[in-house]
Amino acid sequence: MASALAIILMLSAIVIAVRNPDPEKVSAYESGFNPFDDARMKFDVRFYLVSILFIIFDLEVAFLFPWATTFAVLSDVAFWSMMVFLGVLTVGFAYEWKKGALEWA
Repeated sequence: MASALAIILMLSAIVIAVRNPDPEKVSAYESGFNPFDDARMKFDVRFYLVSILFIIFDLEVAFLFPWATTFAVLSDVAFWSMMVFLGVLTVGFAYEWKKGALEWA
């Protein structure tokens, strides 16, 4: 069943896909810069802030989901340990917000 679904999805992507490549669409793109520019050009700090933001939310989900599934049998130490962890992540999120990582205009 899974193999049939995979084949159907791949064939539907081949049939439905738009085949209209242009040089801008197929050009290499990495970190918001043209790959043919000078390697010593200034790198915008917002890319680092976004990566930190991703790590914050990735860690939050990775640790919060198992904690939430066993919430009924947790001790008080486990509860307050997670509250401290969430507090640290909230401080990181506030730092990101203050630095303007959420504003791309």
